[in-house]
Amino acid sequence: MSRDPVADLRRIAFLLERANEATYRVRAFRSAATTLAALPTAELTERARTGTLTELTGVGDVTARCVVESLAGEEPVYLRRLAATEGTDLDAAATDLRTALRGDCHTHSDWSDGGSPIEEMALAAVELGHEYLVLTDHSPRLKVARGLTADRLRRQLDHVAQLNDALPEGFRVLTGIEVDILADGSLDQSEELLARLDVVVGSVHSGLNDDRARMTRRMLTAVANPHLDILGHCTGRMVSSRPAGVKGPGDRAHRPRTRAESDFDADAVFAACAEHGKAVEINSRPERQDPPKRLIRRALEAGCVFAVNTDAHAPGQLDWQRFGCERAARCGVTADRVVNTRSADELIAWARSHGDT
Repeated sequence: MSRDPVADLRRIAFLLERANEATYRVRAFRSAATTLAALPTAELTERARTGTLTELTGVGDVTARCVVESLAGEEPVYLRRLAATEGTDLDAAATDLRTALRGDCHTHSDWSDGGSPIEEMALAAVELGHEYLVLTDHSPRLKVARGLTADRLRRQLDHVAQLNDALPEGFRVLTGIEVDILADGSLDQSEELLARLDVVVGSVHSGLNDDRARMTRRMLTAVANPHLDILGHCTGRMVSSRPAGVKGPGDRAHRPRTRAESDFDADAVFAACAEHGKAVEINSRPERQDPPKRLIRRALEAGCVFAVNTDAHAPGQLDWQRFGCERAARCGVTADRVVNTRSADELIAWARSHGDT
């Protein structure tokens, strides 16, 4: 009995993304899957039989071989090798925290600098057992990431509403944004639109070398804004290379890139987060690992709540929450202190409460 070759290709791409492999390798499998998904089953079978799959745009020798093996009822060798070497065991505390997570509050799609459509991100989240996915594409000032203008964000909101009607029962995409924290601490989107969103993540992307006093003022102003719910990757650091799956400038160079932490008064900022009920993000991206563990512990001592997010730019990266859970568990963060262990309705109610202060 044959397997589903398109599903096998997508699974390979997912595992490559999760393993932080190069973007071109991931794209080879996703492009082939997209091409073959549009073919009638009879044509796909005939091309596999006659060896003409590679005549199709986006299908190469390796992906064609996987399709042939899949149609023959065999798990493709490429997939089998990836599955045999994937992942590492989590310790008990990290496993418990990962199990308690019900969604991801920081994700990107191809509407900004992500590599996949919202639909693909959502279906990958369903497969991981999530109940929701907060879509947080970038805001307009971040032009290098194709940040969403107000008009594009409005169109995205309409698209998400239609998409939710078609997604599996019990799962939904929540509306959101990763809004830039500007130099004066204001947020890079209109108040009217921010008020419509389910969850707002605010992050500093520019002026990362601001002096300590200026950066502290900037972050305190943002945290006090009733529209901000989660303070994203607060130090802005980069500890390793950019991972796979990122569109645009990230595609040009899968090369080492590091960046020091921004300098700010962490105790003051975390105290403000606790006072205003805002969450500190534990960013799970391997190249960020932000905040560092010493700051997670200080935020915990300050009484903060957290959001363990992936900042995923591709479907396979949605499984990176395990990295954030490991770091959170090592710092003593328990499930009751993590906002995305809550249901979608509870999360939205928590975010809405910030607008009432």
